[in-house]
Amino acid sequence: MGNNAKMISQRKLLGVAGLGWMFDALDVGMLSFIIVALKQDWNLTSEQVGWIGSINSIGMAVGAVFFGAMADRIGRKNVFIITLLLFSIASGLSAAVSTLSLFLILRFLIGMGLGGELPVASTLVSESVEASKRGRVVVLLESFWAVGWILAALISYFIIPAYGWRVALLLSAVPALYALYLRLKLPDSPKYTELEKKQRPSVLSNMKSVWKKEYSRQTLVLWILWFCVVFSYYGMFLWLPSVMVLKGFSMIQSFEYVLIMTIAQLPGYFSAAWLIEKMGRKFVLITYLIGTAVSAFFFGSAEGLALLIASGMFLSFFNLGAWGALYAYTPEQYPTSVRGTGAGLAAGIGRIGGVLGPLLVGYLVAADTPISSIFTIFTIAILVGAVAVAFGKETKNTVLT
Repeated sequence: MGNNAKMISQRKLLGVAGLGWMFDALDVGMLSFIIVALKQDWNLTSEQVGWIGSINSIGMAVGAVFFGAMADRIGRKNVFIITLLLFSIASGLSAAVSTLSLFLILRFLIGMGLGGELPVASTLVSESVEASKRGRVVVLLESFWAVGWILAALISYFIIPAYGWRVALLLSAVPALYALYLRLKLPDSPKYTELEKKQRPSVLSNMKSVWKKEYSRQTLVLWILWFCVVFSYYGMFLWLPSVMVLKGFSMIQSFEYVLIMTIAQLPGYFSAAWLIEKMGRKFVLITYLIGTAVSAFFFGSAEGLALLIASGMFLSFFNLGAWGALYAYTPEQYPTSVRGTGAGLAAGIGRIGGVLGPLLVGYLVAADTPISSIFTIFTIAILVGAVAVAFGKETKNTVLT
């Protein structure tokens, strides 16, 4: 009976954490489509469009570092609730604004909520699941991201052309409040509950301790890996619908094709979830990152529709599978006392890449740089990330301390 109850609570945890993850992805996914509509509505330049994606990532960087550190001080569950509340309110308000500057301020706050939630959610789930299933469960948690993106593509395809981007934004904000209600009943992680009884170090000493001799190698590997993955992901995926328009397709066509590409994210996650406990974290990360790099190269240089959609689907498959493994791998590098801080700092460094990626694309597009050259930059960045993983330590079946 105890085992059965444990399984039910793990499923509940995965469902509640996954719902929040899904709404986060719904927001980020819809932003890539909303950008196309905003550009037309507000007559934005490519540079201004690049700033929308980047300000989101600046917020995510701040949120990841701040809320990651707070999770080691006030608990995973409390931060989990605060971040979703911040994200939901700011997202709802952004549907009502009529100026770019106000929209950017709210995108920063949305980013803070998003950036804080993701590493804290993976930390909470990691600490609540036994070693033999941990990697698989965290990758399955990440798979909710694909569900959110698919919903984003569906809402954008059916709602934005007919009812406008404001209605689409409201649709993403309201259900997040339901996830908030579910979260209130969630227990904190057993590892954190044990830690609460001990003397907890300060936020600053936690930030310093990730560079202690015993953690410095994995911290360096994670920082390089996160930067490369987030730089390329936000540079490529926030611009996907816009890139399709630049390649000569209409807004409706580009939404339709990106929806098809997005569906490939789900098998990417599920295959990574299956492989991660069999082959290990490093194998999945390196294999899927190399697959992402090859797909990015072909997507950037593709001219015909068939190659565009095929390479776009492979890009979604491999990139999101790598993301799942990244979220499983990161919390396993640190002990409970600094796990939230370590995961948050790595994600924060990654978000700096998320600032630079969309901005770079905006400025390069404005300078008439070929799409193939832009995607070659992302191909190289992803390969650098794969090389970094080779120097990391394998954490398959590691019991968390």
